[in-house]
Amino acid sequence: MDYQALLGDVNTIAKDAGAAILEVYRRDDPEVTYKDDQSPLTEADRASHRQIVAALGGLEPSLPVLSEESRDDVFAAREGWDRFWLVDPLDGTKEFIKRNGEFTVNIALIENGQPTLGVVYAPDLDLNYFAAQGVGAYKQQGGASAEEIRVVAEVSQPLKVVASRSHRNAETETFLERLEANGFAPEIQAIGSSLKFCLIAAGEAHLYPRFGPTMEWDTAAAQCVVEQAGGAVVDLAGEPLHYNKPDLHNPFFLVSGPDPLTWRPFATVHV
Repeated sequence: MDYQALLGDVNTIAKDAGAAILEVYRRDDPEVTYKDDQSPLTEADRASHRQIVAALGGLEPSLPVLSEESRDDVFAAREGWDRFWLVDPLDGTKEFIKRNGEFTVNIALIENGQPTLGVVYAPDLDLNYFAAQGVGAYKQQGGASAEEIRVVAEVSQPLKVVASRSHRNAETETFLERLEANGFAPEIQAIGSSLKFCLIAAGEAHLYPRFGPTMEWDTAAAQCVVEQAGGAVVDLAGEPLHYNKPDLHNPFFLVSGPDPLTWRPFATVHV
């Protein structure tokens, strides 16, 4: 597979979806509804979903698409999928509603349970992170040239930790307190959506601990970016997150440079 060429196409699809999101974002009062789990849904989520699914269907007609907005939770319908697209049309809907710009379009190609191509585009910031197996990981701001990115190989003080802006919990706070008690000096940056992963991939932060609920479409594209930048996204047993599971929820996980299990002893939850 020519991942380089495919990556260019998917970048274009993500940016086109971002334009559809911004059209709604710039309205005075975008409509917000709520799903059964009380997570918010906007017209922008739906517009982005429709655009991405149609474009991916034209790009690779044989590949199924699993999107947050058209999810089929019945495993029997997808258990034979060796290759498929995994999409979050608008990651960070709460950030979209707050109008802080920290929301993204996430598109990943999953092959045999692992992300081999990923694009994370933040339309309001005009900031794009993208990666593919054997191609590397890149960051592109606006119309500037794309720059290859790498994780920080060795941790220095202060320990730069990214955390969810909307989903901090007691487990995360205890984890941070344990880091400090053991001689680290965590410097916390709160940010929304999959941009947390991208700060790790770009070497702008060291660690992202996640001890709260996430779904597969929340993490796949960004996991690819981190891995191709030399980092890791692992559960608390040290295994990379796996995709197309019977249950689409992710386990708790750690995102960091090449040795994420350094941080496992500070977690209050274990496998």
